[in-house]
Amino acid sequence: MKTFRDSTRTTDFTVSSEIFLKPETTAEMIREAASLLRGQVSGVLVTDNQFGSIHMSTLAAASLLIGCGVDPIVQLACRNRNRIALLAELLGAAALGVTSLMLIRGNRVPDGFSPRPKAVMDVDATELIATASKMKNDERLSVLPDFFIGGLVTPHAPKAGWDPQKLRRKVDAGAQFVQAHVCMNMPLLRNYMKRLVATGLLRRLHVFVSLAIPGSADDARWLAENRPNVNIPEEIIRRIEQSRDAEQESVRICAELMQQLAEIPGVAGAHLVATRNLATVPAAIEASGVYKRIPAP
Repeated sequence: MKTFRDSTRTTDFTVSSEIFLKPETTAEMIREAASLLRGQVSGVLVTDNQFGSIHMSTLAAASLLIGCGVDPIVQLACRNRNRIALLAELLGAAALGVTSLMLIRGNRVPDGFSPRPKAVMDVDATELIATASKMKNDERLSVLPDFFIGGLVTPHAPKAGWDPQKLRRKVDAGAQFVQAHVCMNMPLLRNYMKRLVATGLLRRLHVFVSLAIPGSADDARWLAENRPNVNIPEEIIRRIEQSRDAEQESVRICAELMQQLAEIPGVAGAHLVATRNLATVPAAIEASGVYKRIPAP
């Protein structure tokens, strides 16, 4: 099975997607999602209780995906576990054959969550990245994991003299790729990437940009207004709103933005997030024409 890590190292433009795990997610639902995405994307991110959404173990979901011939990108959040629990998860990921990790701080649990959990934060995202990186050379391990380690970044309009200090610390700690939060503002993204390329960090780092495929204009507006760091311009939301078929228009928009991403220096690929219908992911990939599908195992 060609992995997300392999694809990133050998191709110019890589596409991944994700399964947003929910309380009601079952093993069969994951297998169905895998059948939709297998051969279409290089890796599938499995989320880690994002925004307080309780669900099955991320490693359990990853194991199911591996069994279906789909390469998982395992997300682990510092919010949910202490240092020992995170180490146990990393060792478990290595034992399962997981090759790609998304190591994050974790968003604040929304107000109204009851009973309210305590945020652990025993380590921060940079420390967790450093821990996973050290495991790759730990002589105490009989088999060294070749983790492809990632973090998060938010595209923005950099000020004059901008130095990406937080990102630089992640790279120095061992991050090999970053996934940008959903950014469908191409002028802003082009400026951000131009400035990022100028720092020289991309000699050591791959950047993937997240694009949303909303099921409706209401979905798009809700994301823009309620999810931190999501950037969906109003003109895109209006375009979806004024279309005869919102879902198909969202697919077209995503395909157009993928074509633009493929032309931006420093962008290694796209991460596609479907808000409702996972089948829109392969539809957008096909419409874009920028990504060669992977032969199914």
